[in-house]
Parts: sequence; structure tokens; C-alpha cells
Amino acid sequence: MSLEGRFDAETGVVRVGNDARQRYHDSRGYGYPLEGNEIALAPVEAAHLLYRGDLDAVVDDATGDRLDFQAFANREPGTDFGVRFLVYADLRERGFYLSPAAEPWVDDPPGGAVDFAVFPRGKGPGDGEIAYALRIIGERTDVPASSLAEGVLAVVDEESEITYFEVTESEPTGSTATTLPSGVDATLLADRVVLWEPPIDLYEDAFYGQPLEGREYERPTLQCSLLEAAYLARRDVIDLEFGAVRERGREVEGERFDRRLRVYTELREREIVPKTGYKFGADFRTYAEVESVAELGHSELLVRVHPAGAVFEPRDLALDVRLAHGVRKTMVFALVERDDGATPAESDIEWWSIERLTP
Repeated sequence: MSLEGRFDAETGVVRVGNDARQRYHDSRGYGYPLEGNEIALAPVEAAHLLYRGDLDAVVDDATGDRLDFQAFANREPGTDFGVRFLVYADLRERGFYLSPAAEPWVDDPPGGAVDFAVFPRGKGPGDGEIAYALRIIGERTDVPASSLAEGVLAVVDEESEITYFEVTESEPTGSTATTLPSGVDATLLADRVVLWEPPIDLYEDAFYGQPLEGREYERPTLQCSLLEAAYLARRDVIDLEFGAVRERGREVEGERFDRRLRVYTELREREIVPKTGYKFGADFRTYAEVESVAELGHSELLVRVHPAGAVFEPRDLALDVRLAHGVRKTMVFALVERDDGATPAESDIEWWSIERLTP
């Protein structure tokens, strides 16, 4: 026997009595308990039960109208109800119980302002364990970098397909220990720097620059990017003034140079080797441990550098994450709070990894 619910406009919930607590909440994780056997359902939960035929109708207390699924969905205000319902229904079909994060039954889900708390398979809201803090957006909803938080981002595209992204605050670490020389002869060119006969270890062990081929030297001649050269100049490894190299970088790249230099510097300080990520559409590809260029393994991360106030389009996130996954790497976004070219402090950069997730 199906039941009817009553929409309470004052509280915004659908109240269902009779044996609703046992039938919907205790056995299937819908809503939260009220007095006796009555439960309160969020609109999206009531809509799902209407859609499945588990509720006969929802009666609007204010008007007396008896609403089926179509009528109930049509009366829901706001433009996000449709995408919320699609994700709710999808995760229910995958075997998850989930509750709107605003329900009193859910205690402070991780990830800040989220739409649903998703419980591990086989568990419900009374078990005190959350698998995912879930945020839902449509494909045309921008994502401010400041809103990134630990959890899962579900993006619903224009054809109602859903893509899930796991967002994790990341702290890249490495173990590439290097000893740097000093006073290496170098020449500043238009958009790079040439190092004349540096110690071979600078390339072979620390992976700075690329050798200039076709000439026979006991020591290599290295071509370095302006980022590499600025880092080396700041540490007196090469005989160029840091300010001169930085100024050339600003001429070539504009404001991006200081921001990328901050991230490059922090990665090197974390004993990670960053190299250009140009062929992957990123700022850097990174190696956590380099013992020898001759035995170099695959890079692990692709890093995109953005100001802390950046705003992402979901399709750009999808493109970056898809590309990284296709080349067996993890996409990391480095958000730079300050980009004045000074030596970065740890608090100046936030690191967020974003990966595709199949719930």
C-alpha cells in the first residue's frame, strides 16, 4: 500500500505518517524521524519516492492540491532542483543512501556547503559515517577556486549525463635531493638561458635544462627555461642577476611568470622536479624522485597554475582531468594567493587534485 505525504510550506518538508518511518527511513534511509512513525522528507526525497511509485501523491497543505511526480517537480522553485534530482536518483540506483546535507540528521558533513551527504554502501544516516560530501552543479555553472573543498563534485551536462569528480586538498612531496654548484657561466637570451659547461650532475641528477646536442664537451651546454634560470639565479648557481632573469620572464609571459615561478620554486623546495607540461596542456609535469635522467620514470602529476581568485568552467575542468587520466597522471591545480615574485611561503599556495570518480 502506497502512502500520501503532506507538503508543509512553513518548513519546506514533506511529512509522511502511518508506517513511513519503518518503510522509508529505517529500511531505506529516506528522510529523518519525527514523532511516532512520522518522517520528514526533503523535496528531492519525496520526488524520488513519487517517481518510483512509493508515494501515491503529495498534498499541498496550503492549497489542498494533490500532486503526482510531474506536478510536484513542476512546482519546485529554483533552477537546481532538476540537476539535484538527477544526481539523487543516479546514486540511489547505484545502491547508495544519501541525505540532503541540510537535514538535522546529518552532522556537519565535510566539505562545507554541500548538497548531499552520501553514505557508504550498506550504511545509512544513523551509522555516523559519510562516504562523500557531494556538491551538484550544471555544466554551465562556474566554479570559483575559492569554493573548492574536499568532497565530490557532480556535474550534470545538457543531456543529463553526470560526471563525478573527486576533489582533494593535496600536498605534493618528493625526494629528489640535489647539491647545486655556484657561479656557472650563463647567457640570457630572448626567452631562455644557456648554461656553459655546468657540472653534468645539474642535468643528470637534478634534471635542470636540456643539453645542446651536436657539440663535444666534457661538460654539457644546457638550455634552461626562464623559470629554471630564475630559480638558479636566485640561488647564485648561475652568474646572472635574479632580477634580470625575472624581468625577462615578465616581458615574455606577463603576470603569469611570477605566479608560475612561485609554484616552480615551491615544488623544487619540496624536492620535486618540475618540467614543462606544454605537450599536456599544463604548466608543469612533475617527478617526485629523480635518481638519474638516464633512468627517468613517468611523471606523476600535471600542474596547472592559477591565481587564488580564478573561476573555472566545468568543461575546462573536465578537459584537464580527462587529459591527465589519459596519460596516467593526476591533475593538480596550484592556486597562488600572492604572485609578487618573492620566495613563496607554504600558506601562499593551495594545492587541489581533481580526478574522475566512479561511485
